[in-house]
Amino acid sequence: MKILIDDKEYNVIINKKISTKNMYLRVKDDLTIYITCNTFTSDGMIKRFIMKNEQGLLKMINRVTKRKEKEEYFYYLGKKYDLVYLNNQDITFGTSKVFVPIDFNLEKWYKKEASIIFQEELDKMYKQFIYSIPYPTLLIRKMKTRWGVCNVKTKKITLNLELIKKEIIYLDYVIVHELSHLIHANHSKEFWKCVEDNFKDYKKIRKELKNDE
Repeated sequence: MKILIDDKEYNVIINKKISTKNMYLRVKDDLTIYITCNTFTSDGMIKRFIMKNEQGLLKMINRVTKRKEKEEYFYYLGKKYDLVYLNNQDITFGTSKVFVPIDFNLEKWYKKEASIIFQEELDKMYKQFIYSIPYPTLLIRKMKTRWGVCNVKTKKITLNLELIKKEIIYLDYVIVHELSHLIHANHSKEFWKCVEDNFKDYKKIRKELKNDE
């Protein structure tokens, strides 16, 4: 079966099981839609089920597309490069391509770059912060659900390593967000006022980050 969603045609694979009472859908890496349903479910019922869940399906397709894109390209400070593997010793940047050794450890390189850039940006945003707060300890690690974390008790700020792939403005916003937690530990109205006082355009940047999760 094929189905048209948002002006694009997708293949639909139907897996019918006599023991299945409900209908389920998922999207594979090749953007094929897989439907699991009862043996006696008609094609018409399946099509109506897909259309009823069109918005959720589009979100699933977008997530798969973004994940695949991240695996095929090299992102650094907001710019996307084609990955090219060569028998060279060091990483080399071109206009639209990045040339890396065959045994290149991308994660290790990102961490090294982040340790320098994140510290520089933390220093910058701390100096610009208009309220008096203690200088925090910086930690960097990869996180699946959060861009940053502030431990108010230990005065430690943890930044998501994935921020190294984005423009600096996103990193600066997250830093200001976490610095503001050193004044307000919650997400109260006063907290957001503190964020705005130190980062005027925070609403736009915050929305863009949430859309990219």
